Amino acid sequence: MYLAFFKIKFLTGLQYRAAAAAGMVTQFVWGIMELLLYKAFYETDAGAFPMDFQALTSYIWLQQAFLTLVFVWVFEEDIFQTITGGGVVYELCRPVDLYGMWYARSIANRLSMAVLRCIPVLVFAALLKKPYGMGLPAGVGAAFWFLASFVLALFNVVAFTMLIYVSAFYTIQTAGIKILAAGLVEFLSGATIPLPFLPDGVRHAVELLPFASMQNIPFRVYGGDLAGEEMYLKILLQLFWLVIMVGAGRLLTKKAMRRIVVQGG
Repeated sequence: MYLAFFKIKFLTGLQYRAAAAAGMVTQFVWGIMELLLYKAFYETDAGAFPMDFQALTSYIWLQQAFLTLVFVWVFEEDIFQTITGGGVVYELCRPVDLYGMWYARSIANRLSMAVLRCIPVLVFAALLKKPYGMGLPAGVGAAFWFLASFVLALFNVVAFTMLIYVSAFYTIQTAGIKILAAGLVEFLSGATIPLPFLPDGVRHAVELLPFASMQNIPFRVYGGDLAGEEMYLKILLQLFWLVIMVGAGRLLTKKAMRRIVVQGG
């Protein structure tokens, strides 16, 4: 049943090819701009920075290629409209778990957008000359753990956005919480700047938050900046936050269902 919801949403998302093409151009330009900016800093004193430039290059291109998978602000507006417009009553008539259905739809929505744009971005990044081109994973082990961590990162992002969706049951207007959440998470997840560039005291605190599990961990694993025992602990932290956020989302949804009132016909 959930697979059917996933398939319908995924196929629907694949229709927006023009939007994907425009997004690819944006990602190409933005990725190059970021690399040129960092390169200017690295040329002053490369040893003063916490990440190898090649690892940073891979981090940035992975970020651009999988933008729709790891950035929180990729919301599904249909879910917000379903809640605020009262259409949720029709969803409640289905013999299906509401949280599970929306979770499957959210993953499908993100994947459909990523499939259309990730391969061209990755190919473009791989064809660029060093040091601006994206390199291969740091090793076979890094490739395996990157995939495992990346799946957990996607699940964490969707679990957090589900909390934002559920908040619509408790608020009159959702714009404020969407803007606040997107801005806050973009900084704390390593989207604005990779977390290793933060001061040590701040970095240690931020890395314990759920937001670091959304892109900081898998992208650093890919480039070899995160490895060994520290990597295993970070992946376990991803799993921990996934359980916490899914549990909180289900609890809030269940509570909202006991109090929901829809007026009109």
